[in-house]
Amino acid sequence: LCFATQATDNMRVLIIGAGGMLGRKLTQRLLSDGSVGGRALRYLTLADVAHPPSSSSSSPSASSPSSSSTCDIQIETVNVAAPEVCTHLVSSRPDLIFHLAAIVSGDAERNFDRGYDINMHGMIHLLDAIRHTSSSASSSSSSSSASSTSSAVGTVTERYRPRLVFSSSTAVFGSPFPHAIPDDYVPAPLTSYGTQKLIGELLLADYTRKGFVDGIGLRLPTISVRPGLPNAAASGFFSSIIREPLVGKEALLPVLEGTRHWHASPRSAVGFLMHAATLDGDRVGPRRSINMPGISVTVTEQIEALQRVAGDGAVNRIKKQLDPFVQDMVSRWPQAFEAKRAYDLGFTADKDFDSIIRAHIEDELNGKVCH
Repeated sequence: LCFATQATDNMRVLIIGAGGMLGRKLTQRLLSDGSVGGRALRYLTLADVAHPPSSSSSSPSASSPSSSSTCDIQIETVNVAAPEVCTHLVSSRPDLIFHLAAIVSGDAERNFDRGYDINMHGMIHLLDAIRHTSSSASSSSSSSSASSTSSAVGTVTERYRPRLVFSSSTAVFGSPFPHAIPDDYVPAPLTSYGTQKLIGELLLADYTRKGFVDGIGLRLPTISVRPGLPNAAASGFFSSIIREPLVGKEALLPVLEGTRHWHASPRSAVGFLMHAATLDGDRVGPRRSINMPGISVTVTEQIEALQRVAGDGAVNRIKKQLDPFVQDMVSRWPQAFEAKRAYDLGFTADKDFDSIIRAHIEDELNGKVCH
């Protein structure tokens, strides 16, 4: 992909929602690779309402070089619910923007206003900031002196149209479902979170159609196994029933064991984002949001995988405690996808749930588990 924002080999990347699990892992991947689409990563802005202590202490400020001395990192503690924040974040004209910030499913259902402020209005503010930045650049270009022919001036005044990778969700679909959802299945969410994500997808497609942005939306599966502490997502237990037993802690199971769901590992999710960053937009076409591949398993099958990897001791730490709110919400989520379009576009997923657990042990537990 040729990023058409600046005539330079240096890449500017902005991650909104960089303080979350996926944002941190994406940051690590970007810094490890050192480039995107053949262009060197030179500037990286990490934006979120809060950053983990390790992020603040180990990540350099804008005035100091990164550990590799090749990438300048700027940390922004901001809230995208404010339009001026998005204007500020986009003012540096990043070539590539990852929009990962969201109020997650359970929280968005319980806190209606908060969910719409971040998940819908935040997306609108970001898209409008990009559009107005492009308009400002165009105005600047038209008013430039005809004698200003240097490549530096041409770079500054080119039309701004960044690649925007938006993390959507399979929650845009609502029941009843076919056995496996095909790529042409009509989204009809039954939760506030799913509705907010679908609005974001529609806006992304329209702003792309109008030429303001080059957007790709990824309908991510539930990410399992998530490291760290549980979050407010209704789906959080899918990770906790694996994560906690592996380190000798008990975990509550709030749904029936026959509950089936669609999963991908953090490794795969970061791979999705990186692949979308350089995907040829012409191949994607006008339908800018894509169902990501994953693994469809029941809770019983998750537990069986845990037993194979970590033994009976880990399984015995799972305690059943039915939560009607969680069970009701999860029962309205899709259980499996065909994801043919994603595979055709080059996205890849995990082999099985055993491999998801093993990846968590390797990445987060230094290969050690509590049997």
